[in-house]
Amino acid sequence: MIYNISMRRRTLAITLISLALVVQAAAQPSIGIGNLKFFERAYPDLTFTRKYDRKIEDWVITVKVPDTPGNKNGPGKTGEFVWANGSMLPVQELDNKEKYWTLLYGYQKELADPANFTEAQKERIKTFGSTENRQNGAGTPMFFFDFLYDSATRENLESHIVRLNFLGNATNVHERMREPLRRVEEKIYALSDGGTQESQEVRDFLANIRSNDAYYWRIIAGTTRKSFHSLGIAVDILPKNQGGKQIFWGWAKDKFPDTWMLIPLKDRWMPPQSVIRIFEEEGFIWGGKWTIYDNMHFEYHPELIMYNFRK
Repeated sequence: MIYNISMRRRTLAITLISLALVVQAAAQPSIGIGNLKFFERAYPDLTFTRKYDRKIEDWVITVKVPDTPGNKNGPGKTGEFVWANGSMLPVQELDNKEKYWTLLYGYQKELADPANFTEAQKERIKTFGSTENRQNGAGTPMFFFDFLYDSATRENLESHIVRLNFLGNATNVHERMREPLRRVEEKIYALSDGGTQESQEVRDFLANIRSNDAYYWRIIAGTTRKSFHSLGIAVDILPKNQGGKQIFWGWAKDKFPDTWMLIPLKDRWMPPQSVIRIFEEEGFIWGGKWTIYDNMHFEYHPELIMYNFRK
């Protein structure tokens, strides 16, 4: 399968994997085994069983993924992961656990205002956004997601890629995104069909969509990690007109190398708050809430929505 993509998307794909976990730059909190419940709630068609292994002094999680999404009682495959503070690692990676973040991290409910950043925060953001850190720093443990979405290889993954229309544009996504995106679309269109100011904002947003870019296989330069676009579970909603506003930290950094993180919220393009809320209701996180912001980007992580909003 071959998918065309603009040069700007190619540049974007290189750095996406670092963005989702910017909040993890600080010391990671302790994530106990009780938090497995958020994975169980987020992926109800998966079966999770746990057993404590005294030899490794950690919990071993057996996960069953059904062959047919949604059919929990049907045939499927099973895999084992060590809890490892919520990183869900294969046992052979335990010696390297410091190289991985936990999969359960803070996703804020409200958009942070860069006007309130301290000098220490500004420096931390600069360091985190550096090329060296993106390539050599700790990163997302992809093992659970590779197992869930069958994305250990491109050939495997592309057997699950489907083409669908989303908000007026054709796009390619993982088959597991079919229903979440259908619900998002249904809610957005329902909200647009009204006489309120909010409805008008949504109609304007829909009319301004240029493309919805989702699946694109990419190994991040200098790493062995994949972007979540490589799994077909992330969507970039690109506007026809940004109104002169910034949309992505990397592009802003080219213009404003020392102050890209301080660009005021009013000078950043973003979807209507009602659209962001709908995506979050259906299990997607929005890249605009990352300090290293990516305002076009939505990524399917229902476990994070459960962990942060529905404890």
